[in-house]
Amino acid sequence: MPEGPELHLGSLYVNKMCAGVVFTGPVRKSEVSKSPDVPFTCEAYRITAISRGKEVKLTLTPMKSDEPKQRSKAGQADQAMDVVFRFGMSGCFRFTTEDELPKHAHLRFYSKETPCRVLSFVDTRRFGSWQPNGTWQPDRGPCIMFEYESFRKNVVTHLSDRTFDRPICEALLNQKYFNGIGNYLRAEILYRLNIPPFVVARSVLEGLESEDLFDNEKPVKAEVRDTKDSDRVKKVKKEMGDLLRLCHTVPLEVVNLGGKGYDPQKNDYSAFKAWLQCYYVDGMKSLRDHNGRTMWFKGDPGPMATKDLKSPKVKKRAMKTEDHDYTDKKKGARGGRAHERRRWSNRESKTAKKEEVSSLKETEESEKVKTPQQKKRTAARGRKTSCAEPAAGPEKRSGRVTRQSSK
Repeated sequence: MPEGPELHLGSLYVNKMCAGVVFTGPVRKSEVSKSPDVPFTCEAYRITAISRGKEVKLTLTPMKSDEPKQRSKAGQADQAMDVVFRFGMSGCFRFTTEDELPKHAHLRFYSKETPCRVLSFVDTRRFGSWQPNGTWQPDRGPCIMFEYESFRKNVVTHLSDRTFDRPICEALLNQKYFNGIGNYLRAEILYRLNIPPFVVARSVLEGLESEDLFDNEKPVKAEVRDTKDSDRVKKVKKEMGDLLRLCHTVPLEVVNLGGKGYDPQKNDYSAFKAWLQCYYVDGMKSLRDHNGRTMWFKGDPGPMATKDLKSPKVKKRAMKTEDHDYTDKKKGARGGRAHERRRWSNRESKTAKKEEVSSLKETEESEKVKTPQQKKRTAARGRKTSCAEPAAGPEKRSGRVTRQSSK
């Protein structure tokens, strides 16, 4: 479930724990991880981190040595390397002793001290990833928190994009324009503005300026156009705040909660749960969007919430962990039980077809093995069967009795 605020808190955590720590040796990867190896080995290096939306970049910087032997040692890195991380559904960083290494530590950086400590990328569900010599993903937009002006301009100047033909709740998950927004943030932002989640995104964003000209408390009068069909346009005038401003300020509220909500060592979610007003809160409604993600809201969902989008059953637990990060190149497939049923029914039909084909092949093979005499006998049996009368049992018995009596 990590979103922009959590990845930024993760970068702050790395910088705090690794300040003044010298790391050494190769970067080690777990045997079960399918992510690439990090080809970096150094006698002494430092680690710093920075975040951008839903990505974190670790920079491994070799320390300069005055000893010629250490400088010329074969296989040792002499240039800094950037490793870009995406957290997926459960990724985070941990800094522990080697004896307390977490079970799902899939990438590890070892300190040059005794006893040794380890910075680990921990990912229980293994949906996270990293890229050595990586850069920020090119199809992700500016960061909603720390590149606010660029983020705002990027959205306002591209409202003609077909992304904004979709419901606002789905457009908010597109990382090309809303880099850092995820499932709980979209629910909280739309709830505060009292915007139905399934209205056309463009109708909500039209009229906003590329520069934020208003104070946080000052409302903006906007006209929302809900277009479900091309021949029907419904105009709704309502008071609403600036959606793009809240995409910037609401994530910063989570950052200001500090480690109380997302400390990877304490796992204390009490402050974060107290902050939530809509997401997984009692009394709120929920529907699956067209990508299978669960949308939490209050009141009318809006005209683009199709009837076949059933509300998922709410289980009593702290919060739902969904991976809801996608771009234009990574579109979410429809989820839910209906999708699973279709998938299994397709498998069953394919299995049945395979069995039918195999049985036909076996029949053909058996026909090929038969001798000419066996084939003649089989053909004769077929002719006799076709000539037989379907209801001849009683008549035959009576015929036998007649013939015996005549004899």
